[in-house]
Amino acid sequence: MLLSWFDARAAKEFGQVLAAFFMQRVPVDAKLSDKKFAAKTQDVLTKMGLQVSRFKTDNKLNTYKKAKLGNAFKWALKDAGYDAAYVDKLSEWLMLRL
Repeated sequence: MLLSWFDARAAKEFGQVLAAFFMQRVPVDAKLSDKKFAAKTQDVLTKMGLQVSRFKTDNKLNTYKKAKLGNAFKWALKDAGYDAAYVDKLSEWLMLRL
């Protein structure tokens, strides 16, 4: 039982899948101030919110697993070349939903 508390493979994988979902729909070189960008991003975040809700109901997330999920999401986006401040905002958005 104690070992399952530290088994965050599913959470880490979901964080990477969520980042890939975002990257497919919102390009790295998008203009952050564009109104179209804001509308598109809001739509993507709504869909991501539904995925997060489903994942939370199917998986019991403790503090460690939430941290691994958020870290995987954040670094996947940073490694893809997204602006660090924007990635921080997205990561905060995700953590508030977990």
